[in-house]
Parts: sequence; C-alpha cells; structure tokens
Amino acid sequence: MILYGLGASGIIGLAVVLLVLFVFNSGGGSHGVCSAKDCPDDGPSVALANLADLKETPPPWGPNSNSLPARLKAMKLAPLQTEEGSLLHIHQHLDIFNDGKKVNVPPAIGIRVRGNRAEFAELHTHDADGVIHVESFRNQTVSLGQFFGVWGVNLAKNCVGGLCSPPGPFKIYVNGDLFTGDPIKLVLQAHQEIAIVYGKPPADIPSSYDWPPGE
Repeated sequence: MILYGLGASGIIGLAVVLLVLFVFNSGGGSHGVCSAKDCPDDGPSVALANLADLKETPPPWGPNSNSLPARLKAMKLAPLQTEEGSLLHIHQHLDIFNDGKKVNVPPAIGIRVRGNRAEFAELHTHDADGVIHVESFRNQTVSLGQFFGVWGVNLAKNCVGGLCSPPGPFKIYVNGDLFTGDPIKLVLQAHQEIAIVYGKPPADIPSSYDWPPGE
C-alpha cells in the first residue's frame, strides 16, 4: 500500500510539473500573463481616431511627421523642442510582427527637420532599431498610445495600423508576457520589450533587448 501511495503521488507530481510547463510555454514563447503590477494600463489615454493623418492601413508606415504638431496639440503633449528633455529619460524597444515577419519601425518618428535644425517630440525614435526614446522636461507618466499618436499610426486592442482582428489573431507581449490590458494606456517603463504580433506569430516572442551601455 505504501508503494502504491508513493506511485500515485509521483504521478500527481509529474502531472503538476507538466501543467506548469505547458502554461509557461504556451502562447508562442511567453512567460505568462502580465499582471496589473508588472504591466499597468492606467497611463494617459488617447483618442487616436481624432488625430490628424492617422494611418489605418497595412504596413509599411513612415515617420509621418507632416501633421505632427497638430497631433501633439490634440494629445496635450509638449510642443516640439529644439532640445531633448533630460528630466524624464527612459527607453523601450518595440517589435511589430505581421505573419511572423518584422515590420519596420522607422527612424525619426516624432522628429521634424526645419532648415538645418531638428525639432523633437517628447516621444520619438532616432534610428530604425525599434528603440523608443522618452525624453521630456517634465516628470510624467507616458503611454504606448501616446507614442502611436506621435507616430500617427492606429493602435487598439485588436489593431495596429490596418492589421486588425478579425481576420487574423492579434496579441501584445511585454517582456515576453502576454498583455491583456488596454494597449493605448500601457505605461511605458524603462527597458521594456514590447512586441505587437498580428497573424502567424514569429518562432520566438522577444522577451528582452540587448541595451547598449548607458541607454
């Protein structure tokens, strides 16, 4: 009877281990589900549909800077500055996938060049590496929706640009974890890895970014 009891306990224990491994490895390589503590979605909301020159088309999307001042005003973000703010200075990395293929996040989102000088929004990109720069003269909470508003590209719980569910599946991951909150109000935090996945997912959902020293 003791041996039977031990055997039954071993089977139950194995089943528990297998269940944990299944949960951790389901969802295309995610580690779990974002909690409200880890991935808060109480940041500033944005009425993206009301913004000028909003792109609701399939990719690619350019930096879309022609109507940038009007979008900043509508979102009550600071107007363009010739210097980047230093009081709030954090970075995030954004990946967008369409049927397993990377969508380009272009350089100069939130940057407008006038003559020989550049003007910067508080949220912007410099290069085509997917790094979001949040550089402000104000200490504030900023959201993913505000970045997409600066970019002028549609974002919703089921859409990015013109990639919407249905027909294809649409998921967002933060640091490899499935995010089920409101992406527009997702609070941007230092060194986040944000992956927006439409359609067939890539082989691996990125969970981190190789940040260079000092960034």
